[in-house]
Parts: sequence; structure tokens; C-alpha cells
Amino acid sequence: MTIEKPATNSEERIPLSKKSHKKILLPSFSPSEILEIFKAPRPRAFTLTEIAQALDTAPDQRKKLRRKLQELVDAHKIVKLDRRHYALPPRAKVIVGRVQLHRDGFGFLVPEDASLQEIFLGRQETRNLMHRDRIALHLGPKDRGRKHRPRAVEVLERAHRRIVGRYMARSKYDFVIPDDHRLAQEIRIPKKVTGGAHENDIVLAEITRYPTQQEGPEGRILKVLGAPDDPRLDSEIMIHKYDLPDAFPPEVLKEAGAISQKISPEGRSDKKDLRNLNFFTIDGETARDFDDAVAISRLAGGFFRLWVSIADVSHYVKEGSSLDQEAMQRGTSVYFPERALPMLPPRLSTGICSLNPQEDRLTMTVAMEFDRQGRMTGAEFFPSVIHSRARLTYTMVREMLLNGNQEFISRYPSIFEDLRTMADLGRLIRAQRTARGSIDFDLPESQVVLDVQGQIEEIVRAERHIGHRIIEEFMIAANEAVAGFLTREKVPFVQRVHEPPDEKKILEFKEFVSHLGYRFIYKKELHPQIFQRLLEKARGKPEEKSVHYLLLRCMKQARYSEKAQGHFALASPHYLHFTSPIRRYPDLVVHRILKEAIPAGKMPAKRRQRWVKKLPHIAEHSSQRERLAMEAEREIVDRKKVQFMRDKVGQEFNGYISGVLPFGLFVELEDFVIEGLVHMTRLPKDRYQFLETKHTLLGEDSKKTFRLGNRVRVRVDAANLERRQVDFSLIQ
Repeated sequence: MTIEKPATNSEERIPLSKKSHKKILLPSFSPSEILEIFKAPRPRAFTLTEIAQALDTAPDQRKKLRRKLQELVDAHKIVKLDRRHYALPPRAKVIVGRVQLHRDGFGFLVPEDASLQEIFLGRQETRNLMHRDRIALHLGPKDRGRKHRPRAVEVLERAHRRIVGRYMARSKYDFVIPDDHRLAQEIRIPKKVTGGAHENDIVLAEITRYPTQQEGPEGRILKVLGAPDDPRLDSEIMIHKYDLPDAFPPEVLKEAGAISQKISPEGRSDKKDLRNLNFFTIDGETARDFDDAVAISRLAGGFFRLWVSIADVSHYVKEGSSLDQEAMQRGTSVYFPERALPMLPPRLSTGICSLNPQEDRLTMTVAMEFDRQGRMTGAEFFPSVIHSRARLTYTMVREMLLNGNQEFISRYPSIFEDLRTMADLGRLIRAQRTARGSIDFDLPESQVVLDVQGQIEEIVRAERHIGHRIIEEFMIAANEAVAGFLTREKVPFVQRVHEPPDEKKILEFKEFVSHLGYRFIYKKELHPQIFQRLLEKARGKPEEKSVHYLLLRCMKQARYSEKAQGHFALASPHYLHFTSPIRRYPDLVVHRILKEAIPAGKMPAKRRQRWVKKLPHIAEHSSQRERLAMEAEREIVDRKKVQFMRDKVGQEFNGYISGVLPFGLFVELEDFVIEGLVHMTRLPKDRYQFLETKHTLLGEDSKKTFRLGNRVRVRVDAANLERRQVDFSLIQ
């Protein structure tokens, strides 16, 4: 149920001070004083005015009182029932989290406490909720043999202020059908606030009234975005739909504009000068900024010395500045096929902070030594100044190392020799990581290629080869080195954690692979090494992709935390993100903390306590922003895929079954990383039984089986942009 405002009457009012008494200005409102009002003479709801009268509060103290009440709400000591009324929460356990709604009306509460399981919410409980709202679920006392009942839902924070959707005209009221199918309620639009929209226009609507138990949401049209099938709108739709920040505020641009694009002598005076080393960057062809540069040297006895230098963003973005606050709010850069929404203004992200070739740049360097087996034997950390010799792409590295491309080799002779050394060290580090049980998911990703007009030219499988693996191993090593140092120094920092999968999902995975002939044995304590061994056994076999996909589905999502919980997939006890401060806020925070911990090896107690207080909010907010960015990036690629398949209706392709559900099969095409649905009605005529644990559909009459990983041939029947779905038919 939803907490309702209790009825009030004159007999329930608490005694108030007589008007003849002089007002007493309280220097502060203690929580105990405020809570006492709610407890006597018996619990009920109070307005701000009633509370102010009870405390004999002067009018000019009302704002202060309102802030105190909000602090009690945030601490869950009281609840805010609506705009005016406050009350004590039900005597029950309170679970706070975000709502994940399904298009059919039910949903799940994803608790902020990661140790808690998701909680199912029925349609009655979600009637006044919207997808991603932050709520508090008040659990009543347990009845014998039952779960917590009754339950009360309290909305703490609305996730959506604006909605992107399709405008539909009706006789009395008009409506906006949200683009996000998880926002199942239509937004009612009064005729006088339609903003000149026409039928089927894609519009931006502002919510003026949120849903209640009795009524749906209402709003007004702010902006007409355009026609629904215009691919040029994709980025703008995503920006508005996910409320992503686009333009930088004037004060942020002013701060960025005041930063020189050249390093002053004072700026490099206390930095270690590494400009004599052969640094260079390796990134993708479409990379817009360069966070990291690497250099290497072979030492006597088969040892290696590796330098990983990361852009020193913290030198330019000061804690508490407008730049810092905006970066914190954004949390991460967001990358769309045709544009980027950077965390920092371009003057920094592609300018003075980016490790552009042939330019001096300030960096934070991790200098690591490895023995002939690839084991790290030592590491040191220091601010530095470097000079990148070249900007290489992953393709160029592959061409030099695997194909012996003489054009690139002759252009970069000294870099080529260092690349060969890096390849040797990368293989050794990788072998060490694999030996300890680190899981390597080698799954294909799609890359959208646009022409000069921004139209989709092709969608290809993004390659992952030796260039990617070299940089990947070096960045993981640098992250682990910094995490290990800060842990030993007992300094608080933002950790990158990845928790072990749930027992239930592991049992499902075990049952599935047993049907494929694989033994999956583990003891009470789960270790990632058993998964990696299984992946190695499946490598090169027909079921390899299905084993990879199913294992990935078993895994929890990595997140940021102030607590040391380890990184399961990497088999690492302590891990963090240090290597991308241009585009990730947690990395910038780690840089600041590392700088404070380096000089004397110890951080002052006062600063330590300050970080202890700040890190939980930074970690939670950064995790939320990361998830939001990933959703937006994934959705815009899905839109591009549907647009790409529109002119391929009627064509046939080979693919493999990537998902099995009671209503049909999902098939991923071999030519493109594009997934489509083969509905049950488009399968050969039969009565099909869904074998959930085997991820199989079994034809009861024909005994025909469709199992996860099976190769099939399909025909493209439709590409629906509104549903963002491609429909296939199975070809016999």
C-alpha cells in the first residue's frame, strides 16, 4: 500500500503556545524536540505550520525548520507524505532503493544496500511510481508463516522531470506515449499546453503532476523534437530521455577558459621529468581524448620496467571548483556514434589534459618492474611531465606486430621495437592473471560506422586483438598497483568492486553446462578460476558463445564502493579505476587521494576523515551515472541497428540462438552483432515445451529442439523503431 495522509480533526491538535506569549527564537531545532511533537499526544501527521507553532518558531526561522525536517526525512526518522504533511514512518524495516518497472505494470525494488536481494512490487504498489524513482519500502511486522506485511511505499525522489515520447491527439485530452516502455503510463496533456505538436511528433514533455493511486501523470509539451524516423534525432532523444547534461554552464566554461594550454615552468617544477622516455598512446581510431601513455625498457636478467602515465586532471580541476562540481554531477563521459558528451569541457578533455602527440603534458605515473615470469616486483608513484612521441591506433599496432606492415614500421622504428617488448610483457602479465583465475570474457561488440552525413554506413564486429590486449593488461596492472599501495597505507579510496554471483544463478549455469557435457564442480567458497577453466574448455567449440553469454548473465554488475569487497571477475582482492580521469570521476578522485598519500606515505588524519565521509556518496552517485550512461549508449546503438536493418527486410542471414524464452527465440546474426526475435508463431508448426534450465524449446510432436547456441538461418521480417526490435522468421 501507499502511505496516505491521515485524517485530522480539532481534537487531535496538540496544545499550542498562547498568542500572548512572546515568540522564543530557538538557536537550533534538535531532532528529539521535533520527534517529540509527532509522538504526543498520539502519532499523526503534521504540517510545517503546525510544527512551527508547536516549537514557538518565528516566521524568519521557518526555512531553517524546513531544512531540519528534510534532514529527518533523509535519515528516515520521519516521512513526507505529500507537499505539506509529515509523519512518523510505520514501525517496520525500511529498504531504500530504485524502482525497475516492467512494461506490464509490476516492478522490482533494487536496494541501495547491495547485500539485499531485489524485491518484487505488485501492480497495486507501483500505480503511483515511475521507472527509476527512488523509494523507501516500509516492511510491516512479520505474520506467522508469511513475509513482511503490510508494506508501504514512500516516494523519496522522482527520477523523471521530463519525458521523451510520441504525441497522440485525442478528443478531450492529448497524450504523450513515453519512448521508454518501462514508463507504462501515458502522460495526459491538456489542450492548451500542447506546444504546437502534431500527431506522431516526437516531443519533450514536462511532468506537472505525478501519478497517484487514483490518477495518471499529467504534463505539458516543452519542445517538438521532430519526426519519429529521423536518425539525426537519436542523440537529442537520448539526451532528453536520460536527462544527460549537454552544454556546460557559463561558470564552468569560464574556469576552463582561464586555464592555459601550455605548461608553465612553475607547473612542472615539482614533477619528475620523463620527457626523454619513448612514450606513446594507443587508442581506437575514433578516440576523442587520450588519458594514458606508455613507455617500456628491458632490464638485465630478463626484467622489465613499465611506465604508465595518466593525464593529471587533478592539477587543473581543483576540488570544490565549478569544474569539479560539474564533473561530479556528470560522473562520466557519454559516447554516442556521432558525438560525445564529455565529463570535462573540450578545452580540457581534448586540450591541455589530453596526452596529444608532440606536446608536453602533466601526468601521474606508475612505474612498475616485472620479473621474467611477468610478476610485479615493485612500483612507485609520482607526478611527472611527459612528451608523447606518437598517437597509435589498435589497428596500427596489429599491422606492425602481426602483419609486419613496413610502412608503419619504417615510420616508427624505435616505437616498433618497444611494441615488441610490450607484447612480450603483456603476454607474461596475462598468463599470471589467468593463472590466478581472472575471467576473460571475449565477446564481440558492435561498432556503428557513419558516413560524412552521419548516416549509418555499416555495423561491424569490433575487433579485439593484440593492441587491445597490451593496453588492457597494462591498465589493469596500474590499477592494481595503485589499489595495493593505498590499501597498504590504509588510505580510504573509491574501490571498483565486483561481487560473486548469486548461488541460484550459479546452480542454473551448472545445470545448463552439464547438459553440454561439462562438469562444473565447486566447493562452498566460489573462486573465479573454475569459470575461467570452463571457458578454456569451451574455446573453439560450437557452444563457446552460449557458455560465454550465459556466464556473463550470471555475473553481477561491477560498481564503485568505499568498502573493500574485491573484484571477483579479475580475481583481485583490491581494485580501482585510476587510468581514465578525463572521462570518469572516480579516477579523478583516486588521483587526488594518491597525491595526498604519496609525500610522506601517510595522509593527515583530518583529510582521511574528510574522505571517509565523502566517498560513500561519490561511489553511489558515480555508479548511478555509469549505469545511466551505459543504458543511453546501449539504446542509441540499438536504435541504429533497427534503422540499419530496415532496408534488409526479406533478406536471409545465418545466426545463432542467443536467448530462449517461452514465447520464442532471440537470434544474433553472424554478419552483424544484431539480435532479433523469432516469435513462437514463426517457428515450425508444433507444440513447444519451454525447458528453462536447459535454455531449450522442445517440439513435442517433432522432437525438434532449439537450444541456446544452435546455429540457424533466418529471414528479416520487420524492423520496428518504436519497439526497437528486429523480427525474424526461421528458414528451414
